[in-house]
Amino acid sequence: MKIVRSRWIPFKGFWAINLFGVIFVRKDLPERYLSDPLWLDTIVRHERIHTRQMVELLIIPFYLLYIVEWLARLAICRDADSAYRSISFEQEAYAHQDNPEYLQQRRPYAFLNYWRR
Repeated sequence: MKIVRSRWIPFKGFWAINLFGVIFVRKDLPERYLSDPLWLDTIVRHERIHTRQMVELLIIPFYLLYIVEWLARLAICRDADSAYRSISFEQEAYAHQDNPEYLQQRRPYAFLNYWRR
């Protein structure tokens, strides 16, 4: 995956974001993170899980569902960080970002297993 350092993407408070299969990392992210192979591998695996989710949902619907789910969870949680962490796409990615074999064994639409959590 291509990694791009940016001053504006993602928003402050986030380290990385996957936009259409390209990972954007904050430019003000300390260099020690990008030079740490374990941290970088974890981020790339997390974002690759999102890429698989995007492909399954034909990209644009992924982003629409992501936003709709975040808004619904925000109404329930009343806290932006809790809403973000409870999004089914994020729950799947966080749960498996440390497993290098996850994408080989992942079932299609696995994020649905996290929908009600």
